[in-house]
This record gives sequence, structure tokens and C-alpha cells, in this order.
Amino acid sequence: MLNCYFSVTRNYLDWLTNLPWGKYSEENLEIEQAKEVLEEDHYGMEDVKNRILEFIAVSQLKKSTQGKILCFYGPPGVGKTSIARSIAKALNREYYRFSVGGMTDVAEIKGHRRTYVGAMPGKMIQCLKKTKTENPLVLIDEVDKIGKGYQGDPASALLELLDPEQNANFLDHYLDVTVDCSKVLFICTANVTDTIPEPLKDRMEMIDVSGYVAEEKLAIAQKYLVPQAQEHTGITKEGVSISDDAMNTLIKHYCRESGVRNLQKQVEKIYRKAALKMVKENTENIEISTDNLSDYVGKPLFTSDRMYDITPPGVVTGLAWTAMGGATLYIETVLKRALEIGSDKDGAMEVTGNLGKVMQESIQLAYTYAKSYMAQTEPDNNFLQKAQLHLHVPENLAMTGEVSLTGKVLPVGGIKEKTIAAKRSGITCIILPEENRKDYSDLPDFIKDGVEIHFVENYQQVYDIAFPVDS
Repeated sequence: MLNCYFSVTRNYLDWLTNLPWGKYSEENLEIEQAKEVLEEDHYGMEDVKNRILEFIAVSQLKKSTQGKILCFYGPPGVGKTSIARSIAKALNREYYRFSVGGMTDVAEIKGHRRTYVGAMPGKMIQCLKKTKTENPLVLIDEVDKIGKGYQGDPASALLELLDPEQNANFLDHYLDVTVDCSKVLFICTANVTDTIPEPLKDRMEMIDVSGYVAEEKLAIAQKYLVPQAQEHTGITKEGVSISDDAMNTLIKHYCRESGVRNLQKQVEKIYRKAALKMVKENTENIEISTDNLSDYVGKPLFTSDRMYDITPPGVVTGLAWTAMGGATLYIETVLKRALEIGSDKDGAMEVTGNLGKVMQESIQLAYTYAKSYMAQTEPDNNFLQKAQLHLHVPENLAMTGEVSLTGKVLPVGGIKEKTIAAKRSGITCIILPEENRKDYSDLPDFIKDGVEIHFVENYQQVYDIAFPVDS
């Protein structure tokens, strides 16, 4: 019995004495040096980089190390997780990562009480022991996918850890002694913000990490992905050369997602196949062009940019924003049967497609407003009053926004992703809500180039653009 208590107490004292009480790593406060480190590994991401430089500037003026809670959200493969390691390097802080995706046990965060067999402290205490410093950078990955089980709600347990007012006295159930986590820089990552509980979201500074357009992907491939593939395969810079045209074809016809993870896989695939060819045929130089690209990566996944070259009557191009980034979708409407002249039957609309409740309500609202608008502008036209319509959701005009029952066009989110998706599909004219003008003006020029934008406040303006008088 004594031996049992001895090992438990010994284990507890080991944890207690191995924690870095009052030990801090010396933080880098040189802005230029930090900027150089951040630029070295990641392209773009200006919002994230500027926020870290601001953090360094504040630390420099206060002459003390400090903590902060940031949350990077955006589509998969844009570099949210990898830039956290670069930030740790830029700040000269120790790096620790743990994922909360699917986590259902509060004890993972807060630790087990010592009365349990095999009890251990939570992730935060394990982090401090491993990093041997009280000011590490802690990456909490996939915070939007945190679970909930009968052992409690881990999202609620994170509230204490991520609250600047409380985490100076963070209490772990195993240690039962308060630990100062106020100097820790917490960085959380998420694909979407909708599933993050509001109290948790309120404690974090949200920073949008958007997807990349083709020009950005080309620069990332040339500056980072190709040298990385060369290092992994042992091929020299002169051994394999990929032309710009071939890389653009790879981006446009094989890798259309918002991030660059798939592009990285395809570049590595090219270099692996090139390595095999070099060893088999004893060749020293291989050139990859648009002509022989398919020999290395297979047939193109995307052969055409758009479903319709010219949108026929009853079809409009909508812009959507999902966890995977922006996308274009064609909203199609057809007449189910011929209109019966003089019939007393009222019109109706059938809606198909994998639609949520909000989308279904939006369609019904738009249908009601369309009937009201036609009754006002063209009273003799009773097509919508009598027609049996079938609307299914799967010219160079696309639009996004929310229409109210009185015809007001209301603002929406994801403007950057939607604009990128429109450019990817060859759209040259986009209609946006007037209240989203500020979001659009913040976009880089290379995204705005070649796109004609119309900002509208009501449906009449949309109607005039979509159906011009001279047409």
C-alpha cells in the first residue's frame, strides 16, 4: 500500500519540480529579423505577418514578453499550421502543437485528478514541461472540430486557458497548483468559424487566411514547392526544369482548390517520376513542358473552366463560400410544362439539390419578391403567377448577396474567396452588395485586375445590369 502511494507522490513531485517556474526564453524583438524569417517560408499572408510584427513592436515598447490569443481561419492547405512554426522561429519561442479535433474529454485540457489510476496533467502542463519555458508558442489545431462527450465539453475547458484575465492562474486538476500561462502566445486554427462556440470565439482575435489565385500559386510553387521537392528527391536544380506554361497548366487543370497542398503533391509526383526516369535511363536533364506534363501527372482533372460558355435564359452564375474556399455554382430554372393560357391554376416552384434550410428559405423569398417585382414593372406579364417552375442548384456575369423581401440587397461574407472563384471560372463581371465595397477595396490589385465590379443597393440595379435595355 505504501509503495502504491509512494509512486503516485513521486510522480506528482516529478511533474511539479520539472515545470519551468519563472523561466522564459529570450524573445527576439528585432522587427527586420522577424520579417525576414516570416518571408523566408511563406508567400503572401500579409495580415498574419503584420499582426506578428505589431506584437513584436508592442513587446519592444513594453520591454517585456507578453501573451496573446490569435485564431487563423481559412480553407485547408493555405499554410495556417505551418506559419505558426515560422512565427515561433521569428519570435525565438519554443513551439508546441496539439490538435483538439474530435477531442471529447475535458481531462485532455485540464488533467485528471490524482485519485484516478494512471492520472496525468493536461496538455498545457505537458507543453510547459516539454518546452522548459513559460512563454512558448502553443498551436491549438482544428479548434472548429472540437467534440463534446459524456466526459464534459473541452471547448468550455479552453475558455479558462484562452482568457487573458484568467490564464495567469490556470488550475490543472492533476497539479492542483495555479500555473501562469499569461505569457504564452496561443495560436488556434480553423477552417470555418460557424462551429466555434461564441464565448470561445470572443476570446480570440480572428485573422482571415484566404485562398490563393493562380498567380500566387505559381509564385509559391517556384519559390517554395519546387526547391522543397528537389531537396526531398535529391535532384539538383539543373536536373529537372518545369516551364512556367507547364506549371500554369498544372495549377489550372489539376489543382483548383484554394490551398496549395494538392499542388505540392503534384509537384512531388513530377519529381518522383523524374527521379525514376533519371535512374532507369541514366539521363541528367529532364524538361517538363505542357506537351509531356500528362506523362508525369496523368490526364487533366478539369478540362473546361465553365459549364456554360454563355448562360442561357433561366440560368444564373452564383458565387458561394464554403470551408474549402470560394466556388461558382449555376442556379438553373426550367418550365416544367407549357403555360396554359386562361388557366385558373396558380404558379408554383419545385426546388431540388442538396440545400440547407436557410437556402430553401432564401429561394422562397426571392421567388415571392420576383412575383411582386414583375407585378409592379410589367403588370401584363403573368408568367410567374401561372408557371410551374423547377429550380435546380448545382454569359460572364456572376452575383452574390442576399435579397430582402422588399428588394434590398444585403451584404454577405467571403468576398475574397468568391472573387477568386469567379476569376478561376473566367467570370469578368461580378455584382456585389454596396455594403461589401469596403471588403472588396481591401483586396490586392492582382485579384481585382480584369474583373468589372458593380455595387448595388436594390434589386432594380441588379435587373438593369443583368437585363440591359439595349439587349
